[in-house]
Amino acid sequence: MEIISKEIPEVKILQAKKHGDHRGFFSETYNVKALEAAGIKLKFVQDNHSLSGIKGTLRGLHFQTPPFAQDKLVRVIKGSILDVAVDLRKNSPTYGKHVAEIISAEKWNQILVPVGFAHGFVTLESDTEVIYKVTNFYSPENDKGLLWEDPALKIDWPFKREEIILSEKDKTQPLLADLPVYFNI
Repeated sequence: MEIISKEIPEVKILQAKKHGDHRGFFSETYNVKALEAAGIKLKFVQDNHSLSGIKGTLRGLHFQTPPFAQDKLVRVIKGSILDVAVDLRKNSPTYGKHVAEIISAEKWNQILVPVGFAHGFVTLESDTEVIYKVTNFYSPENDKGLLWEDPALKIDWPFKREEIILSEKDKTQPLLADLPVYFNI
C-alpha cells in the first residue's frame, strides 16, 4: 500500500494494490501494519456505508467534537466523489484551508481525514457507494458541521449551487467565522 501526504500533510491518500486475473481481483484495502509503518496508529471502531442515488449529492461538511472526535478512512466501492477535508485546528498554519481529492472505485484510492478536520463529499456519479471507518462512535450531541458553500473556504465544488442535493441539516450549517474553537491542537 502506498501512503501519500497531501498539501496539508496530516491528510493522506492511501493507494491499495489491486491484483486481477480472469476471475476478478483481490485487494488488501486495510492493513494496520502498513499504516503503523507510516506512523499512523489508529484504532477504528465502526464502519459506515452510504449510498447516494443521484449525482451531485453533497454530504457535509461534518465533524464530531471531543471527546467523540473521529479520524475517518474513506473509500468508494462504486462510483466516485470529490472528497473534501477542511482544517479546523485553530492553532494550525493551515486553519481554514482544505484538501480536495477525487476518490473513486476506478482509482481504488482512499483518503484519511484526521481528527480536527470537517469532512464532506459530493458524488460525481449516480448510485455512488462510500464506505468509511471511524475511530470513535457516533455521538448526536457532538455531531457538528460547517456550511459547504462558505466563501471563506474557497472550495471549488464541481456543480452549481442549484444542482447540489443537500439534507436540510447541511443547508443551515454555520460559517467558519461563526464556529467555536473545537480543536485547539
